[in-house]
This record gives sequence, structure tokens and C-alpha cells, in this order.
Amino acid sequence: MTQLTQRLRMGRTVTERRVSKDALFGGRVTLFQPAHGTGYRANVDAILLAAFAAHGGRRARLAIDLGAGVGAVGLTLFYLQVAERVQFVEKDEFLAELCRRNVQANQWDARAVVRVLDLSHDGDIAGGAALVVANPPYVSPERDGRIRPPESVAGRLAARGGRLAPFVHAAAAVLGRRGRACFVYPAHALLELTTLARQSGLEPKRLRFVHGRAERPARIALVELVSAKPGGLVVAPPLIEVGNDGKPTAELAALLRPP
Repeated sequence: MTQLTQRLRMGRTVTERRVSKDALFGGRVTLFQPAHGTGYRANVDAILLAAFAAHGGRRARLAIDLGAGVGAVGLTLFYLQVAERVQFVEKDEFLAELCRRNVQANQWDARAVVRVLDLSHDGDIAGGAALVVANPPYVSPERDGRIRPPESVAGRLAARGGRLAPFVHAAAAVLGRRGRACFVYPAHALLELTTLARQSGLEPKRLRFVHGRAERPARIALVELVSAKPGGLVVAPPLIEVGNDGKPTAELAALLRPP
């Protein structure tokens, strides 16, 4: 990993922000993102979501990454060869510019479009997507508990704070006739996600829980939603991240550093 100060042109202005040059999949995918302590950084949840969406090897002609950030989920879809084209949608202009840089650095720019849109206000997203992926904010204003974090983590939480509903509504609006939407969300708030999905005409059809360790409660839930009748939910075996030896399990290790 290297850190550098980037001068990024956004519209008619130029901004300087510290950026780190990182990599995914053992160096196979380049990832520029905010340096530690300066903004939200991609984590393992992005890769878990993309791998969940890639289940079955179905290749999408068009995938839309809602709230794309620097593009970690969409880039992983390209790497896993499950999307021919990806439209990255991100409201933060700085992150969107880093996403463009990542697409170019990995030579996928001919197959990608990066758009700066706020899902809470802008609805101008092309429809007909075979696949939608979303790693929405984990902390909604309605359930932040009114607990104020230390300044050292306030920036990271702010980047992960926001409403879930715009993501669900946007997913329902842009899905094609047989499309599917895959979300990652905190396991303890799964009911919030499925309730909003059903209100938007989407039904959960596949579910997988991710546990930090086998004996701990689920950390996140991976959910596949489609426009269909209720019922038929398939609950996959859980994914355990860390084994009894304190090391990543074989499944997680294979996802992060494939041979």
C-alpha cells in the first residue's frame, strides 16, 4: 500500500485529498481510496456482496452498483466475470472520481459508466438492469441510538450513515423483468431491509448470514431480491470468517486471494 496526495478535478474545481493505492485479490485489482482516517474505505463486505451476487455464474449484461463509493463491488463483479457492463452510481463527487480512476487503472473503462447521483433526490438512472448490487449505509438516522462516537471514528460513521429506503426504491425501479438485486446489510436490521423490499415489490429469495466466528451472532446478511410472488426463500449455509485457529477460514481466504 502507498499513500499520496491526489489533485482530483471535480467539475470546475480541483481538490487535494490524501489517497492510498491498495489492491484486491492479491494485487490483481488496483484500488485507489481515501487514506486511513480520511474517509470511508472499502472492506471485506464489498467482496462478500459481489461473490454472493456471482453465485451460479449468471452473467449480467448490465449491472448497477448503487452507492458505489470507489467502486469495490462493481470492480469485483468485473474481476469475477459476472458483468459485461457496470454502471457505478455514487453521490460523493470525490469518491466518484476515485471510482473513475479505478475503472481506468484496471482497464475496464470501456465497459463502465460512473455517475454522480444522490438516490434520495435524483431518479435519472437507466433501467433494465439484470443485476443491482448495493452496500448501503449501515447506520440509519432512525436507529443511531443517539450515541455520539469519538472524533476518531465520527468520519467513518458519517460515511456509513444514511437512509436505506432510497437504495431499495432505486433497485426496484432499475431492475429488468427478470433482474435481481443483491444487498448486504447488518444482520440485526434484516427485517428493515426485507420490509422495505416488499413495500417496493421485491421479495427475498436467497439469504446468507456471515459470522465473524461460528459461536457469534451473525454480523451481516446477504440478501437476493427479485420481483416475484412471496415464498420460496432459500437460506444458504452461513459463511464463517475466522476459524478456531484465529485465521481466515478456507472459504474466506479463497474469496480474498484466489489461486
